[in-house]
Amino acid sequence: MASVSWSEALFPVPMQRVAVVVPRTAERDAMACLAEAGCVDLDRAGGPGSPGDTSSYQDPQARAALAATAPAPSVLQQARHADLLAGEREVTARLGDAVRRGDVAALAGWCPRAEVGPLGARLAALGGALVPMAPPRGIDPPTALRHTGPVRGACSSLVTTYGTPPYPDLDPSWAAAALYAVMFGMMFGDVGHGALLLLAALGLAVRRPRRLAAWQGVWPLVAAAGALSIVAGLAYGEFFGPTGVLPVLWLAPLHAPVRLLLSAVVVGAVLLLLAYGAGAVNRWRERGLSGALYSLSGIAGGSVFLGLAAVATGAVGHLTWLVAVGAAVAVGGVLLAAVGLYAGTGRGLSGLLQTGVQLFDGVVRILSNVVSFARLAAFGLTHAALGAVVWSGTTAFARHGPAGLLGAVVLFVVGNVLVFALEALVAGVQALRLEYFELFSRVFEGQGRPFRPWRLPVRRSSEVVP
Repeated sequence: MASVSWSEALFPVPMQRVAVVVPRTAERDAMACLAEAGCVDLDRAGGPGSPGDTSSYQDPQARAALAATAPAPSVLQQARHADLLAGEREVTARLGDAVRRGDVAALAGWCPRAEVGPLGARLAALGGALVPMAPPRGIDPPTALRHTGPVRGACSSLVTTYGTPPYPDLDPSWAAAALYAVMFGMMFGDVGHGALLLLAALGLAVRRPRRLAAWQGVWPLVAAAGALSIVAGLAYGEFFGPTGVLPVLWLAPLHAPVRLLLSAVVVGAVLLLLAYGAGAVNRWRERGLSGALYSLSGIAGGSVFLGLAAVATGAVGHLTWLVAVGAAVAVGGVLLAAVGLYAGTGRGLSGLLQTGVQLFDGVVRILSNVVSFARLAAFGLTHAALGAVVWSGTTAFARHGPAGLLGAVVLFVVGNVLVFALEALVAGVQALRLEYFELFSRVFEGQGRPFRPWRLPVRRSSEVVP
């Protein structure tokens, strides 16, 4: 696959509406070509917006496969070729969706633009063609996020676990992974525990232990989380707890909880501002300038948030001018949001009441979302406190001779294993919660349709024996 520029990587894979046109005598060969290429999301009988899932046509006893050339009926009747029989059933079902005129058959679907040329050349060898078409009005193309390499694939999986972004929207895969690692690191700040996460990522990358091979794809996220945990641990001076091995480069969580809390809120405010920026871009691409300007997840909501942040900063710093500017920006955002909300109601008094309720709910949400990021500090403090308890017990045992020293080692190892397991789970879940509910809820207003190309393994004649 050709490399893409950084600007292209910000968006989903560009899609082209296509028609697969072939002579009726070459229908089956064309389907084998499409199955092997695996890059066309074929329409079902319900139309271009219907899902392209083929699971309903698969034999429950065998995974479907397809012979490059139609096998003899005697081959399909053999139990060992049940997968080929399932494949032929899928071909029949797919061809049932074809439109036929005279000696020509056609199927419509979506194909990545980069694949249109190569696939068209393959179909031309069969006497067919891949014809680009205008997209149907009111129907967005399916969304395919880029999965070039294990790192990009892991980043994309973090997004698709939440849902499929609409086709016009930004692809936030890289940003989502980076922000997840930052939030995880703040809650799991410990150099020793972060190093263990890096070892775990290495084990997943090389499929060790084998029983965790199914999780191999997430090793880049685990590695990033471990790296940011080490960075935060250096800032906190934590190495398997407050052991004194490392100096405190920034603050000790248990000694400066208020400062840590304020820092978490500031980090949350910056992340929310980025989310509003991405949301404004998405609303613009979805509905134009009005969509970006009047949406609570776009410029209007971002203005309310930015204005309230300025008011709070001005109040703390005793800057009257900043309070005034912030209040004006917030009021402007509220007015823009009110116009947008009212336009979506039935107008009249009921519309005004509905707008007021939605506006109040939106402003409250903005305030509560900022407070939600206080958990970055809360769980960071919990992690430090548990580490301090284990280290305090360890040092207490170590003062009581050889037996106490043995007990200290056992307590240190077991205690850190428990703290690592508990806090890794908590930090992982809480980082996901903040990303999905506080950030993604502003970036995306709806969900798109995932790109599901029709793909089957194709066997050559030498692999299909009677």
